[in-house]
Amino acid sequence: MITTFYDCYQVLTKVYSQGAFITNALNSTQVEPLKRREITKICYGVVDKDIELSYYITKLTSKAPKQAIRTLLKIAMYCIAHLNKPKHAVVSSTVELVKKLGKSANSGFVNAVLRKFDVEKIELPKEKIEYLSVKYNYPVSVVNLLIDTYGEELAKSIISYDENHNFVRFENGVDGEKYLLENGFEYEKTPFDSLFDVKGLAINDDFNEGKFTFQSIGSVAICNAITSGESLLDACSAPGGKSVLLSDRFNSVVSCDIHEHRVELIKSYAKRMKKLNITAIIKDSSKYCDDFSETFSHILCDVPCSGYGTLKDNPDIKLKKCEIELENLNKIQSDILCNCSKYLKNGGELVYSTCSIFREENDGIIDKFLKNNPNFIVEKVNSPLDSIKTEYGLQFLPNISFGAGFYLCKLRKIK
Repeated sequence: MITTFYDCYQVLTKVYSQGAFITNALNSTQVEPLKRREITKICYGVVDKDIELSYYITKLTSKAPKQAIRTLLKIAMYCIAHLNKPKHAVVSSTVELVKKLGKSANSGFVNAVLRKFDVEKIELPKEKIEYLSVKYNYPVSVVNLLIDTYGEELAKSIISYDENHNFVRFENGVDGEKYLLENGFEYEKTPFDSLFDVKGLAINDDFNEGKFTFQSIGSVAICNAITSGESLLDACSAPGGKSVLLSDRFNSVVSCDIHEHRVELIKSYAKRMKKLNITAIIKDSSKYCDDFSETFSHILCDVPCSGYGTLKDNPDIKLKKCEIELENLNKIQSDILCNCSKYLKNGGELVYSTCSIFREENDGIIDKFLKNNPNFIVEKVNSPLDSIKTEYGLQFLPNISFGAGFYLCKLRKIK
């Protein structure tokens, strides 16, 4: 157990002390190969439950321990409270690890805190917002924002949703349901014919040959709202899933990203899925390009966002300051939408989307855009995936949309 905890500590130190994304931290850390799955589960779990675990530490200590000790305590507490690992084994392994890390002076403290740790005896906050924050591991500011937007009952349903999904989309003429049945996989159908929620299916030869791919239901739903046409600009494309799915509906697809390594991801994705009409280029979609002026019949602006609709896959989002993030993101979102609108032909279709559940990134951006661009109108859009209608588009929420939180709005250029 001590080796596993050490590997988790190495990964989480990069997240907490260096600001790394948890996926990158895991990929850049050499861990025990046979324990990688368990290590990944613990690391994701600790970050996902960070608010709860931090609360436990404050209740059991009179003075906040240093970051390294806090990280070790969180690993231990998560394993006890959420993985039901034997408390005595967790405590002894953690204390031993503290010593091996050269922090022997803290070993007695860690031992005392963990021996006192008993979830059943720690009362959650009595104040409503703080209670919801700790119980469901959402920042206080986000809980307030969601209640203001959706009301208390719906906000609670959103933040309490806690189910995992593994969506698989079949391509290139493969009958997905037949494939899953023949290979003995447990699955659930979705509102989209080629997309299934599958247990246990991982990367294999069929994946490498382009028979199936992993793609979120939100991504597929956004693509489903886009009609067929002549030319598509996917303005923020990486890693390329939407470009690949939409490529069969267009003569040509231009897929953009600002970073070279992410453009290579798009090219690799398109090659694996055997899509020959996708051109991936390095381009900042917030900066005007005269060559693109009124060039495309369709544009997809799936803009950078807070990502609060994807917390099950990206729990480290909750570690960032939401208010600061939204302020910075709103400018980027508006800049991309306004700039890319200049690339649309008259009569063309532009879909704006995010994986956010905040009005500020969704209807709020569209409202501002429409006020400054009277040559655009909102078009009605429907989806087979459950959602709620907003002033301008559709809002998908985790508790009603197979765990997905995202937004889309369809705009039409009229002159």
